[in-house]
Amino acid sequence: MTGIYVHVPFCARKCPYCDFYSAVPDKNILEDYTQALVRNIREYTSKGVKADTLYFGGGTPSLLRPAQLDSIIRAAKDTFVLENAEITLEANPCTVTSEKLEAYLSSGINRLSLGVQSAVESELETLGRLHSFETAKKAVENAKKAGFENISCDIMLGTPGQTLSTLETSINSLLSLDIQHISAYMLKIEQGTAFDCDKIRNSCADDELSAQMYLKTVEMLVNAGFEQYEISNFARNGKRSRHNMKYWKGESYLGFGPSAHSFFDNVRYFCPGDTKAFITQKTQPRIVQEENPDKLEEYIMLALRLSDGIGFEKLTALGGNVNAVVQAARTFEKAGLCSISQDKLHLTPQGFLVSNGIISQLIDSAES
Repeated sequence: MTGIYVHVPFCARKCPYCDFYSAVPDKNILEDYTQALVRNIREYTSKGVKADTLYFGGGTPSLLRPAQLDSIIRAAKDTFVLENAEITLEANPCTVTSEKLEAYLSSGINRLSLGVQSAVESELETLGRLHSFETAKKAVENAKKAGFENISCDIMLGTPGQTLSTLETSINSLLSLDIQHISAYMLKIEQGTAFDCDKIRNSCADDELSAQMYLKTVEMLVNAGFEQYEISNFARNGKRSRHNMKYWKGESYLGFGPSAHSFFDNVRYFCPGDTKAFITQKTQPRIVQEENPDKLEEYIMLALRLSDGIGFEKLTALGGNVNAVVQAARTFEKAGLCSISQDKLHLTPQGFLVSNGIISQLIDSAES
C-alpha cells in the first residue's frame, strides 16, 4: 500500500527555527490551493493506486477550513480507496477548536499531531510559538472529548535557554496529558532562518548537554511506558505512526503540494516549492532526484533509524555482506552503541546519537 502526503505550506506566522517551505497565506489562496490539491489528487483516478495512510503536513494544515480538508479527503478516498486508513492532521494548538475537532473526526481524520514544542512559557516565546502550554493542554483535552484516540505531540530538545530541568518539566507535562505518541526532535539551526546567528547558537545546548537531554528524554518516556521505535519517535500501545513508518521502511508514497517529496515506482522526486505555480498549473511538476536508488544502502540507512534495526536475512537478500557488517559492528557493540543478535542488529539510544557515522561504516562493510 502507498502512503499519501499532502503539504499545506501556510502558517499564521513563520517560526524562527523553521526552514520548511511555508508562508503566511493571502486572503483567498486557501480555497485556490485546496482546489489545486483536489485536481492533482484526482489525476491518479485511473492509475489503480491504493493507499492506507494520508498525512497532512506543513506549515499548519489546520489553517484550512474543515470543509476544505473534507474535500481533499473525499478526493483521496475516491482516488486511492483509503480503506482502514490512518489519516493524520498536523495542527498548531491555537488553531483548533472543539467544533473544528469534531468536524475533523467526522471527515475521517483519526490521528492528530500537535506542535507543542515545550511546556515552559519562556521557551515557547523564544521559539516564536503562538500558543501557551495551557492552550496546548486544552487542545488535547478537546480532541479527546471529540473522540480522538490517537494524539501525538512534538517536543524540541536543545532549544535556546533550555536546561535539563526545564526539559523534564516539559516531558512530565506531556505525560500528564495521556497522549499516545511523542516526537522529540533535537533543534537544528538551519541556514537562512532567523535562528541562524551567533546569539542563538551560543544560548543553545552544547553537544554534551544535547546528548544528556536526548538520553534523559529516552529514559523518561520509556519508563513511562512509551516504546522508542525510531530515533526521535515514541509510541504507546502500538500507536507507531503508520505513515512515517513507510518512509523508514522504504515503502512507496506520493506527495502533493509544493516541496512535497515522493518515492513511487522506485523513483524519488519532488514538486518545486512554488505555491503560485502549483495553483495555476494543471498538474504539479516533477523533479527527479534519483532513479533506481541503491536498495542495500537505503535499507541500512533507513532501517537503522528504527529500534527494529536491520535483519540479516533481508540484508543477505539485498546482496549485503552480513559477516563483514557484524565484524564491523562488534566495535560499536563493545562501546554500547548497538546490539547484535542472531538475526538482526539495532542501535541503542547512545548509538542513535552518533548514528550517521555508524551507518556510514556499516554501509561500507555491507558492500565489501
